[in-house]
Amino acid sequence: MSSSVTSAAGSGPSQPAGRAEAGTETTAGATAAAEAAAAAGPGKRKAAWLLRAALAAVAGVLLYLSFPPRPTWWLAPFAVALLAGCLRGRRARAGFGLGFLFGLGYLLPLLVWTSEGVGPVPWLALVTLEALLIGLAGLGIALVSKLPGWPLWAAAVWVADEALRARAPFGGFSWGRLAFGQADGVFTPLAAVGGTPLLSFGVALCGFGLYEAARIARRHPGRTTAALAAVAVVAPVGAALAARPLVSDAAEDGTAVAAVIQGNVPRAGFDFNAQRRQVLDNHANRTLQLAEDVKAGRVAKPAFVVWPENSSDIDPFTQPDAYAVIDRAVKAIGVPVAIGSVLAPETGPLRNTMILWDPVKGPTATYDKRKIQPFGERIPMRSFVRLFSSDVDRVRRDFGPGKEPGVFDMGGSGIGMVTCYEAAFDDAVRSTVRAGAQVIAVPSNNATFGRTEMTYQQLAMDRIRAVEHSRSVLVPVTSGVSAVIRPDGSVVSQTKMFTADALVAEIPLRSTQTPATRLGPLPEYALVLVAAGGLAAVLFRRIRARRAA
Repeated sequence: MSSSVTSAAGSGPSQPAGRAEAGTETTAGATAAAEAAAAAGPGKRKAAWLLRAALAAVAGVLLYLSFPPRPTWWLAPFAVALLAGCLRGRRARAGFGLGFLFGLGYLLPLLVWTSEGVGPVPWLALVTLEALLIGLAGLGIALVSKLPGWPLWAAAVWVADEALRARAPFGGFSWGRLAFGQADGVFTPLAAVGGTPLLSFGVALCGFGLYEAARIARRHPGRTTAALAAVAVVAPVGAALAARPLVSDAAEDGTAVAAVIQGNVPRAGFDFNAQRRQVLDNHANRTLQLAEDVKAGRVAKPAFVVWPENSSDIDPFTQPDAYAVIDRAVKAIGVPVAIGSVLAPETGPLRNTMILWDPVKGPTATYDKRKIQPFGERIPMRSFVRLFSSDVDRVRRDFGPGKEPGVFDMGGSGIGMVTCYEAAFDDAVRSTVRAGAQVIAVPSNNATFGRTEMTYQQLAMDRIRAVEHSRSVLVPVTSGVSAVIRPDGSVVSQTKMFTADALVAEIPLRSTQTPATRLGPLPEYALVLVAAGGLAAVLFRRIRARRAA
């Protein structure tokens, strides 16, 4: 599965600041109109609710527009500000409904790629489920919006909701975190401090603070109140700027020349691997071509090569012809190659496996993918889901998860394997780095999703992971976009989609662990506790008010 490469230079901090003033005034004005309609009498309440509902959905669409391949990361705080205007002061039930509508406006376009080749049912089911979980965030934000300093509590509630969505149901679905739309943004260095939870928190806090500052400005507040509202906007930006020294691409352990192979596929969609041998041959042939280019002096010889996930869906341990094709290509390039394969043991689940292939010794080590995609690589509740879509039977045999992180010794460098979907999960990437990875490789297969935005959304995740753990990230993809990313999140080279290609680049090797790597899930746990504290304060207030009554 991979993302876009769009420079943030054209939309630096000075431009968003200019847009911020107009954007927050518009947000405050729209929500003030809804409040005025509600106060005008019973006849206006329905119109006020419809206006808030429309604004909540528009806020969701605005957040979607902040994601790659568009370089409009700065829209995210304004989307959150507009949502804040819809939710502030609302009751819990209204907060849930408005949060649900926001989730639909956001996720329907963001996740439309999940309908590719299988129709709208899986897409609508996934979006509805995730939007319901975002509805819980709306409920919580509405409750804490009545507390002093509510933008802080509201941002923590947002992070707590992202933590829930990353874990449940069916192992969670982390796609669509605020953090993953910020690869080109000013907030990105926060990822190196507290990982994606802190990055999401910073964006959310800025958005809630923007709304509160605009709301207070309209009412000519006292200096103290105005200053507190402004802190919610300035603090995350200031913290991100202060964290910039943590974002480095210095070569601590020297450098290595790495190569990633994109062999391309015969066809896109769910039938991309109908010609599995052709997919394997494409990657072997592109590696042979790379070997010829090295021999002719056209490119530098790599120290190691990484193929994509599913580059050999034929099990080389049971199929001698597949073994021979791979072995010939690896011997030609003369360096270790990581091969993405599907292993089919006689009993038990399939294994989505990366194989370390040595030019002399052959296959020497394996890594089994640990985060298995529900309804893609395994089908929970198969008989029930079949009632809605027969496409579940495309997955005839479920994949099983691996248990240990995989770090391959390739040419003297520690290359950590994070296969495709795993890049969306904090613990999968972090555990690989803590196991000794000097470089992160994200072998992926996006052929299933054609030319949709999915590949750009995933590449943005990979860029955030580079900054979060201060590691170079290699992204070989069967059909594109493949890329080489430096530890500062910049993309040094990338391929076109559905084009056979090879990327060769010298990358820095690093072993220093960022605060985010060392702290692990602690920042997320702390923010969840803050959210719980805010909700507990609301509950305490209600109990005290009832006793007083």
